[in-house]
Formats: sequence, C-alpha cells, structure tokens
Amino acid sequence: MTVQVMVRRSDGGDVNLDACAAFSGPLGEALESSALLESPYVLEVSSPGIDEELTSDRDFTSFRGFPVAVTLGDGQGAEQIREGLLLGRDALELRLNVRGRTVRLNRAAVTHVRLVSPRDGP
Repeated sequence: MTVQVMVRRSDGGDVNLDACAAFSGPLGEALESSALLESPYVLEVSSPGIDEELTSDRDFTSFRGFPVAVTLGDGQGAEQIREGLLLGRDALELRLNVRGRTVRLNRAAVTHVRLVSPRDGP
C-alpha cells in the first residue's frame, strides 16, 4: 500500500525538498501512533511539479520511498530513464521499487536522479 501526500503552501509558494522531508517525519510518526493503517505501507510526500535532483547522501536517505526518475548513461552518449520508488543506494548500486520488484542499477552508470510527481493510475 502507498500513502501519497501532496504538499502545497497556502500562499502558493514553492515547496522544496527540505519542506517535504520536514513534513514527512511528523506525518509518518502520526500515522504510526494512530494505528489507522493495519498493513505495511510506503509514505510518499511530494509537491506538485517537484523536479529537484538528488545529490547528497542525506537526499537519498530523506527521500527513500519517493518516486524518482533515474537517468543512466552508457558512456557513449546514449541515455536511458528508469522510474520507480527510491529504495536506497550504496557504493555500488542504486535500488528502485518498480511495480513491486527491486531493480538494482549500477551506480557508476547513474548520471542523474530527480524526484518526480507520482503518476496517476496503475
């Protein structure tokens, strides 16, 4: 199960990655303490139109479970884009959840990772 929350500022201002992360922690704690959800879930907190690149270890930790687009390069100019929920990364690989399956991408081939808005539908 995925719980998706879209964050918008009442004044119409931009919502950045830090604001999503700041909201995600307390919301996750509130959901856990309320016991509203009886089965395991992934909490996704994002902003409409969010399109920021993840670069630091903190980004990859803060946005675990968020939808991302990963650009892979083959070293010869060709690029491929894979989308899924960010599971994590280590020195060798980046892991995504793509339709319930873990996809492991060679970290050396990853050129960009950016947050994307969740897609509607299946």
